[in-house]
Amino acid sequence: MTESMPSEPSVSALPDWEKRFRAPRVSLPDWAEDAPDRSLFVSNATGTYELYAWDRATGEQRQATDRANGTTDGVLSPDGAWIWWFSDKDGDEFGVWLRQPFTGGADTEAVPGLAPSYPAGLAIGRDGHTAVVGRSTDEDGTTIHVVRPGSEAPVEIYRHRESAGVGDLSHDGTLIAIEHTEHGDAMHSALRVVRLDGSTVAELDDTRGGEEELGLEVLGFAPVEGDTRLLVGHQRRGRWEPMVWDVVSGEQTDLALDLPGDVSAEWYPDGSALLIAHEFEARADLWRYTFATGALTEVETPVGSVSGASARPDGSVEYLWSSAEQPPVVRSTAGGVVLDPPGMKAPASVPVEDAWVEGPGGRIHALVQKPAGATGPLPTVFEIHGGPTWHDSDAFAAGPAAWVDHGYAVVRVNYRGSTGYGREWTDALKHRVGLIELEDIAAVRAWAVASGLADPERLVLAGGSWGGYLTLLGLGTQPGAWAVGLAAVPVADYVAAYEDEMEALKALDRTLFGGSPDEVPDRFTASSPLTYVDDVKAPVFISAGVNDPRCPIRQIDNYVDRLTAREAVHEVYRYDAGHGSLVVEERIKQVGLELDFVTRHLPG
Repeated sequence: MTESMPSEPSVSALPDWEKRFRAPRVSLPDWAEDAPDRSLFVSNATGTYELYAWDRATGEQRQATDRANGTTDGVLSPDGAWIWWFSDKDGDEFGVWLRQPFTGGADTEAVPGLAPSYPAGLAIGRDGHTAVVGRSTDEDGTTIHVVRPGSEAPVEIYRHRESAGVGDLSHDGTLIAIEHTEHGDAMHSALRVVRLDGSTVAELDDTRGGEEELGLEVLGFAPVEGDTRLLVGHQRRGRWEPMVWDVVSGEQTDLALDLPGDVSAEWYPDGSALLIAHEFEARADLWRYTFATGALTEVETPVGSVSGASARPDGSVEYLWSSAEQPPVVRSTAGGVVLDPPGMKAPASVPVEDAWVEGPGGRIHALVQKPAGATGPLPTVFEIHGGPTWHDSDAFAAGPAAWVDHGYAVVRVNYRGSTGYGREWTDALKHRVGLIELEDIAAVRAWAVASGLADPERLVLAGGSWGGYLTLLGLGTQPGAWAVGLAAVPVADYVAAYEDEMEALKALDRTLFGGSPDEVPDRFTASSPLTYVDDVKAPVFISAGVNDPRCPIRQIDNYVDRLTAREAVHEVYRYDAGHGSLVVEERIKQVGLELDFVTRHLPG
């Protein structure tokens, strides 16, 4: 990369866990549909995650953004002429789209006339100027606007109080696919296709007529002129699968791929095939589906997890791969590494082991890492993922690797609510929010102790975002089970969190709980960590971004005030960012503080 790396005179003296955070990383590069030599990617080469422009023809790589708290949300226009990027304030996720020429130049406001908002999707036309912009605010709900060359102002074509978003713009720029939740279920979207004037072309809604609502998602219009096929994700067989919907004729083509687990897809550039992304039991791999023959063939990748992939015009596939043991790398099926940033390389960690545990709602999948050659019982960190609609996988993670380096076993639990194990598993946490997940975590904890892996006196409950929420809730509802708690950017007081969070998350909470705090107060009370704060026995460390719109700071302060009032052992670290930090030094500092806190407070 053309940017110089920060000076590192004593790199060899750094512990491995710090090297893993400091080592330069890159994301899977996006490329311009009509200018495939032009790409955009994210890297932490300067110590902060920023956007980079890459001209593959010349090899030149240019840092496109430079902000104190980093930038990761960017889109390359199909003609390759423009980089659109979202500009918020210190991680608060509330701002406007800016754009700059791909070759460099001043940033200008991309859509003059649109006030700051939370983003709700963006699709850019092949001319580089037509755009469809989604916005979300507390006052307006979701609005969608069309920007056209020569127009004086963006035109609003959609408005609704419930959450929605821009899915895609057709190849010829005449059709817009919208995901919406007008029915009130923020976990299961319906689809609407409209023209640029907002008039409806077609509707697809799987949320009606059954006892359980099913979701749909936009995967993209066919990349061919005049082709009205839309690739759609659906849940009609209890998992995510792709199908093809012709939005003009109404024809739906069910692909019925013979693969277990969740399946997603994207188009090959000529529209003749699909690149299939397949996730099953915490691993992810790739396949190719050819329309002409119906053949499904594997795209060879190493065992581990593919966290992103893209089919290139020459038919090759670029993909971001890693495993729990091996750091991430962007590779190509054409051979070799696509992007290899200079500087230190992240040290390897240890492989992950699978554990299947019988729980109250079915078999629970947990991922276990422990120091090489170590025998139990070990001090053990239960590192709980966020989301909740997410899952841990056999992919590289610097945080768990740091705990392993320090002699801890790490257990990650794909509790009910996690993705990748079918729709029923993901949807199971409704109404008894938080409590169901903790039942699964308790079952895995009991297994870890009974198997001899974990020392029952030295168990740490930890996590960020939803994982931080489950940490605080678990410390209060299972006070005798945990020796120490580490909660990063958590929900701590659910009612206050609902009052202050962004509008899209309010909609999600209403779906999870079956209403607002005014409508179902008992459910919010039962699932709020604040309800149980006086039962917390374990020392607890809390870190929080003061600009966080997802887990706002006031509700965390309410919880901390209660800990302080009864002189409970706790420490709080506040930092000037949003829902996490994009600054490498800040991430290292937070992990260091957590390691120190556990060292001081864990028995033995």
